[in-house]
Amino acid sequence: MNRQHTVVDSPYGPLTLVATDGVLSGLYMTGQRHRPPEESFGEPDPRPFREAARQLDAYHARELTDFDLPLRLAGTPFQQRVWELLRTIPYGETRTYGELAAALGQPTASRAVGLANGRNPVGIIVPCHRVIGASGGLTGYGGGLDRKRRLLAFESGTPAAALF
Repeated sequence: MNRQHTVVDSPYGPLTLVATDGVLSGLYMTGQRHRPPEESFGEPDPRPFREAARQLDAYHARELTDFDLPLRLAGTPFQQRVWELLRTIPYGETRTYGELAAALGQPTASRAVGLANGRNPVGIIVPCHRVIGASGGLTGYGGGLDRKRRLLAFESGTPAAALF
């Protein structure tokens, strides 16, 4: 398994992109919960990330709402199903953990959905920030609640202070 990484700037701070055998397998924010150790990211090399960086720039410029990148996401079969479902949440919209659990055919699995959501290795591109609590309020986010609030505000076009 060959790994490389690079760091790109974003409005949410530096983002570390990680590729496994040339395919994006991680996007980590500074101070992110469940961030793997730096030594697991491989050698610095920006070449595998040109398209990911271009799409992230377009997203931040409001020119892109759906990412189209090959991903290599390592996780359990349940986590894989949750992460795939996250990719179906439209830009500017949110879903609750319960709604995702029901969509998976497991309506009582909202906590398991939350745990899988928190282990998402490719934040922003796999939009785990679009998942909220049953009451409509913000709940945990590996990148921090302030970043989650800012991402949701950015996508909805609402000032962050007006959300939640």
